[in-house]
Amino acid sequence: MSVPQLTLRAARNLHLAAQGLLVKPRRRAKPADIVAAISRMSLLQIDTINIVARSPYLVLFSRLGNYPQTWLDDALLKGDLMEYWAHEACFLPRKDFSLIRHRMLNPEKMGWKYRPEWMIEHAEEIEKLLTHIESNGPVRSADFEHPRKGSSGWWEWKPHKKHLEGLFTAGKVMVIERRNFQRVYDLTSRVLPHWDDKLHLIHQADAEQQMLENSARSLGIFRAEWLADYYRLKNVSIKPLLAQWQEKGIVIPVNVESIGEMWLHCDQWPLLEKAEKNTLRATYSAVLSPFDPVVWDRKRAEELFNFSYRLECYTPAQKRKYGYFVLPLLHQGVLVGRVDAKMHRKSNLLEIISLYLEEGIKAEPSLINGLHKALTDFARWQGATLIRFGNIPATLTASWGEGWEISPESE
Repeated sequence: MSVPQLTLRAARNLHLAAQGLLVKPRRRAKPADIVAAISRMSLLQIDTINIVARSPYLVLFSRLGNYPQTWLDDALLKGDLMEYWAHEACFLPRKDFSLIRHRMLNPEKMGWKYRPEWMIEHAEEIEKLLTHIESNGPVRSADFEHPRKGSSGWWEWKPHKKHLEGLFTAGKVMVIERRNFQRVYDLTSRVLPHWDDKLHLIHQADAEQQMLENSARSLGIFRAEWLADYYRLKNVSIKPLLAQWQEKGIVIPVNVESIGEMWLHCDQWPLLEKAEKNTLRATYSAVLSPFDPVVWDRKRAEELFNFSYRLECYTPAQKRKYGYFVLPLLHQGVLVGRVDAKMHRKSNLLEIISLYLEEGIKAEPSLINGLHKALTDFARWQGATLIRFGNIPATLTASWGEGWEISPESE
């Protein structure tokens, strides 16, 4: 069978289809869509920056449209989701506990996420903490006072925060809910009373093979070099696995303009005919999170979308090129620009500090209208009634002025 030949646009659209970003959501979101969307992506990365809506909520909004942010909290509380180190700190379906359990049992391999010397030095105190949770129920680190008021930073965390983080990485406790985005921990043995490592543990090699297949499905189309980063796997052999997948009908090779050999997951095969004819259309415009799977692998985003991106919130202000928390802008299958925004919650104002279009992107009517709708929806979802612009291209100012008021969404 001849190898399918695809344009770069078709490859991008196949990836966006796999991620749920090809077309606008066709119906209003339902609570069950939270877990479905996370399962489709395999992972939902967690970040705490809240200058606009926190990243996990935003990643879901980009795919589901307007929904109450409490739905994500509810899914964790109900036990449909769990938290653990996957790509980084992530929400993932609770059913995938078996995939990452081997990491919990070998926390010493988790690098900075686990400090064995701390756990050994404070073993007696940590054992008392576990006994406290067993007797008194779930806890937050906020339930314990810091011995030195005003301290901050990882190296000055209060002891119980360090204890709980270590126990979490070692799988002794799990996050059962978040209150005001603060983790609430309970004993893993109480959260999953029927789990038995002797009966249920999956060998690391088998778990990692499943992680790689999840990655392939969630990417939709990929280069072999892209797979391991999705779950941050190390020392995995990809080529023999691809040969096995090809034999089993899980993937097929395709050739993509300017990239070369890529692999297409079987879930996207129904779209292949349109992709080959270059008639697979992307019609959606959306604001993305810096931690969206589409862009979290910066090298992949550059290769697939020609989008050079870095997060500058940890860069000194005077050295930033674009801004503190810059959000990629997606329009009809292309990452067309980026926006530095801030949500002023008390005044219901979304401030667009700066908006930049990528080199070669023209402010045509389709783009102007698409981004207008994307920004309006993004603002309304966060409760904004007004958008105000700072530094934006003159071509957009000519159409948008200094901003606009936002009417409530009609039912």
